[in-house]
Amino acid sequence: MFRIETEVDKDRQVQLHRRLRDTNTERSPVLRALRGTPSEKEVPLHVWGLNEEGLLAGGLVGRTWAGWLHVDLLWIDEGLRSGGLGSQLLTAAEELARSERGCGFARVETWDFQAPGFYRKRGYEVVCAIPDYPPGVTEYTLTKRLGCAADGGASGDVVRDAS
Repeated sequence: MFRIETEVDKDRQVQLHRRLRDTNTERSPVLRALRGTPSEKEVPLHVWGLNEEGLLAGGLVGRTWAGWLHVDLLWIDEGLRSGGLGSQLLTAAEELARSERGCGFARVETWDFQAPGFYRKRGYEVVCAIPDYPPGVTEYTLTKRLGCAADGGASGDVVRDAS
């Protein structure tokens, strides 16, 4: 017999996360090999675009983990869109992730009304589309293979969906 509760409980959340992490580590040789290495930790990666007055014109907030750059947020001020700032921010984040953090791949989620075309033009490939998430909207996951430090930059190659 179990009692089911639905309240938010931060202590239980931490405990659940730890137990799931331990189980995943036990079952996956890849995750087991990752433990104790610098790539094990998620590290924030932020890139900001500021105007002449030092005010926020745009920015990218992401993180690196296990050789991947994950772009969480990318926003450009409405009046500055299509001026190249988004490309500059994304390129700077990719280069930092590749050259200083050893990332070989990047990923991003975006909705159909946001920027899937922007990412495709920059070498990202759609690997997943979730229709009606939220209802009436399609969410896309896109990935890109970043060039290695030895080849001098992003190659433009993409990660292919293995399914």
